[in-house]
Amino acid sequence: MGASADGRGLVRRRRRRRWVRYGAAAVGVVALGIGVAGWAVYAKLDGNITPDDAAAAELDRYARERPTSLVKDAQNILLIGSDSRSGDENRKYGRDSGTERSDTTILLHLAAGRRSATAVSLPRDLMVDVPGCLRPDGKRTEPMFAMFNYAFQTGGSACTIRTVEKLTGVRIDHHMVVDFSGFKDMVDAVDGVEVCLKEPIDDKAAKLRLPAGRVTLDGEQALGYVRARKSLGNGSDTDRMDRQQRFLGALVNKVQSNDVLLNPVKLYPLLDAATSSLTTDPDLASLRGLYELVRGLRDIPTEHVQFLTVPRESYVYNANRDQLVEPEAEKLFERLRTDAPVVVSQEIPTNSAPAESGDHGPFGFGVAGPAASGAVSPTPPAPTFRGNTAAEDGCG
Repeated sequence: MGASADGRGLVRRRRRRRWVRYGAAAVGVVALGIGVAGWAVYAKLDGNITPDDAAAAELDRYARERPTSLVKDAQNILLIGSDSRSGDENRKYGRDSGTERSDTTILLHLAAGRRSATAVSLPRDLMVDVPGCLRPDGKRTEPMFAMFNYAFQTGGSACTIRTVEKLTGVRIDHHMVVDFSGFKDMVDAVDGVEVCLKEPIDDKAAKLRLPAGRVTLDGEQALGYVRARKSLGNGSDTDRMDRQQRFLGALVNKVQSNDVLLNPVKLYPLLDAATSSLTTDPDLASLRGLYELVRGLRDIPTEHVQFLTVPRESYVYNANRDQLVEPEAEKLFERLRTDAPVVVSQEIPTNSAPAESGDHGPFGFGVAGPAASGAVSPTPPAPTFRGNTAAEDGCG
């Protein structure tokens, strides 16, 4: 139809066109606002991560002596929990002496194809060969035989990485360092983590008073739970590492749940807490780098997320120190180097063959299956190490 004689049809069409333009402009402004807000969030999270450039430079200096990666796509990440007292939040756990030690160190092996994840705890009191390392004051130390956490105290993450590589022959591809406050913030960001306590806890040193059974720990309680050493369990570092592993398994379950990953209100605080607390190698020091690392982890079944402690026993010259149990430890390191399956069990099978160096109780390993009873098998079965998976419930 044409315009009316008085031109009212033309006016209406012009008004419609103006409203279309205004609507498109409004949509564009909203889209721009969302884009700007999204970029601001990305930039904030991306800028939270601290790149460990000094460690990268030190590792480059010794590139020729480092082990070679043997399996494409397999990854080894060294996770270091620092006991630094620097900063307002960390200072309340003790006087800031200007130094820091590796309170917890875990070698995380991600299998090729991300079919499994294996976390191996390395005791801080383990006696090891520490190479000559660069100190914070610019001086270099002499190589020495010392406790494992001396490496981090002396030469930071680069010295720890070189010590682990010398000990295991495993190439470390990435590393992450997190402090007390960062750990607490991540636990609080997921609204706490549920653990199962077989007995009530009343520990003044750890500031913990908890009932037996299922308990949800907040950040402060979780820090006390994983750090307590002298008054929880049997007082050993091994018992403390067992607790840390059970807690990490529970944390994996919580983070993998849809309640966290699919809820932006909970996911953003977790990402903010995680990135704010991290110091990583330069390749991981960005959201893109971290995303590439964790992208394949979200679909690993919890029964294939495994935790164990390196086979160890009391050091022959000092019962308060540790030493590796051989050949068990080397068997484990070889499987990590070659990306062979690692089997863990809370109890070593009773039909396991004894280790060559004798029975080392819960810190050794066994060989389960027909080979243990003398039957001939074309493929030797995998050794079984004492450990647990993220799928196991401590209340069971």
